[in-house]
Amino acid sequence: MPKPDTLLAHAGRAPEAYAGMVNTPVFRTSTVIHPTIESYEAPRDLMKKPVSYGRHGTPTTFAFEEAVARLEGAHQAVATPNGLSAIVVALLAVLKPGQHLLVADSAYSPARGFCDRRLVPLGIEVEYYDPLVGAGIAGLLRDNTGAVFCESPGSLTFEMQDIPAIAAAAHARDIPVLADNTWVTPYFASPFELGVDISIHAGTKYIGGHSDLMIGVVATNERYWKPVRQTVYDYAYSVSPDDCYQALRGLRTLGVRLRQHERNALQVARWLEAQPEVARVLYPALESDPGHALWKRDYRGASGLFSVVLKPIDDAALARFVDGLKLFGIGSSWGGFESLITVVHAAAYRTATRWQPEGPAVRLHIGLEDPADLIADLRQGLDLLQDGKAAAHG
Repeated sequence: MPKPDTLLAHAGRAPEAYAGMVNTPVFRTSTVIHPTIESYEAPRDLMKKPVSYGRHGTPTTFAFEEAVARLEGAHQAVATPNGLSAIVVALLAVLKPGQHLLVADSAYSPARGFCDRRLVPLGIEVEYYDPLVGAGIAGLLRDNTGAVFCESPGSLTFEMQDIPAIAAAAHARDIPVLADNTWVTPYFASPFELGVDISIHAGTKYIGGHSDLMIGVVATNERYWKPVRQTVYDYAYSVSPDDCYQALRGLRTLGVRLRQHERNALQVARWLEAQPEVARVLYPALESDPGHALWKRDYRGASGLFSVVLKPIDDAALARFVDGLKLFGIGSSWGGFESLITVVHAAAYRTATRWQPEGPAVRLHIGLEDPADLIADLRQGLDLLQDGKAAAHG
């Protein structure tokens, strides 16, 4: 099998089919004309992605899906409108009323909201588990457990999960394992080799890479392809071919961008570890991180996203720090070329475990700026914790 960088350049491309054009063109359509009534009424296998109606996908859509599937080592992949919709599709594809779902306590908060507000009323019992449980997940599995949902590392708090151990326990009872792999990306992880059955990505983040599109993608092994594809169809999810084109274009440069994000993030994270205002840095790529051994075993690299726990300060001091940064935007999402910062409020939603940091925490996305400039900006921001000088956010 070709190496990841080669796949990034070649997967999902068929120049010979499009007059030699390097990139698959954007096919914008709703109606697809058929030459005869017989061909129009002929049965179509949805699993084989026929071009039959715009909502079902176009050659642009299928090119993006093929590229992601090949990069991940999946049987197939399907695009969805955004990352949360990819989680929704994956869960609805495998769960039935009366079943039990295990969800990592560190999972993406909107995913928890969907579970609590939508799955529970459907008669599905949702149980949150300690993300560090590893093989101990076996003690939580029941006869009616329908799936185990993982996110490694966890949103905001970055706990690494032992996916192979969880998968071994779940598969011993024929239970599928779903994993949100947005942080590590298809470039730095091979989730199906780790035992995942359904891999989920917010392509909005690193796959798109430029903070200008919304897209999700669900990749599956052969067993779960049909229920996932059918669920996308039944819930009428459809993705613009323009967004698929943009996502595929972003995917081509994922390797070079992500390697730079990782280099920048490591430099900034190591600097932060040494600062007197910092209690700890939550980044599995750091040797000091509790999840470092699992990260090194299972992944080929890291992204530019991590959290920083500060030593105790009041809310006013925290606001001075965040608002005083010039190069870090305050905003949702991540994975683009720009650096971002948000305040972490993980204690508000954890139920199976307690999140008790030494002081307030912030999540940083380290972009593609020069890390020396980012460090200088963080240093002047940290200085504001002490001197009380207010600064307008740049």
